[in-house]
Amino acid sequence: MITETVNTLLEPRPLPNFVETPFVQSLVNRAMTYIAAGFPIHFRGASGTGKTTLALHVASKLGRPVVMIHGDEEFSTSDLVGGEYGYRMKKVIDNFIHSVLKTEEDMSRRWVDNRLTIACKYGFTLIYDEFTRSRPEANNVLLSVLQEKMLDMPAAREEEGYVRVHPNFTAIFTSNPEEYAGVYRSQDALRDRMVTLDLDHFDEETEVSITQAKSGLERRDAEKIVSIVRGLRESGVCEFSPTIRGCIMVARALKVHDASAHTHNGLFRQLCLDILASESTRTSSRAQSARVKEVVGQLVHQCS
Repeated sequence: MITETVNTLLEPRPLPNFVETPFVQSLVNRAMTYIAAGFPIHFRGASGTGKTTLALHVASKLGRPVVMIHGDEEFSTSDLVGGEYGYRMKKVIDNFIHSVLKTEEDMSRRWVDNRLTIACKYGFTLIYDEFTRSRPEANNVLLSVLQEKMLDMPAAREEEGYVRVHPNFTAIFTSNPEEYAGVYRSQDALRDRMVTLDLDHFDEETEVSITQAKSGLERRDAEKIVSIVRGLRESGVCEFSPTIRGCIMVARALKVHDASAHTHNGLFRQLCLDILASESTRTSSRAQSARVKEVVGQLVHQCS
């Protein structure tokens, strides 16, 4: 019953503090166009490019309950579709004749639909976040869902061997590039069934607006932080380019002190060194970290 699925659903509410600049609006409009045409959407991009947030925002615009799945290497098909969990026991005691006691017990496994089945059956919006972190064979069940609009069910299920996908069902996928640790290469047949929108870093206006909205800092402080992060990104010394998350982390840390990037330069410099160096290096190399910190220090000085 649908009442049993309530704990798997997210309400299709607008995200708080979601920033919709012309850059973001363009992405959203493109996504909504492809969804209206009947295609699933795939947001692909590096960590920190807003894939999941954008997926949730698009889902909120569709106005349907949202089922969310996070990719996992341990996933199997049953984790998406459903399986037999626990037991159902029926016991009948017949004591019609007081001197004769007759007991009959029947025990069977209980089938429980998982989130993909629920979304397909009731026409909910499915967000499969980081779907390439699941092994490709676990995602094979999606091929018929996205193309033939049929969900094949295991033989253990007592009902029909398939579920017809509800007309309102919509799928939104997100993924990191294949070179990321823990990411599998997705099946070509699966990627061929969706429209992929590649996401990169936001434009400067969007980064400033997001940083300000997520931290509560004055705009001029947000502009300074974004300028430093973008300068570090373009310097070529980073092992891993800092993202909008770096901007938000610096801004929120500054807000904790109720400080300004312009009047508390010593504190601001230290926050930038700590946060941006850690976000920009994946190895423990002191030389690499020192190079990044040197550039960060120069950028902070230039923006003073």
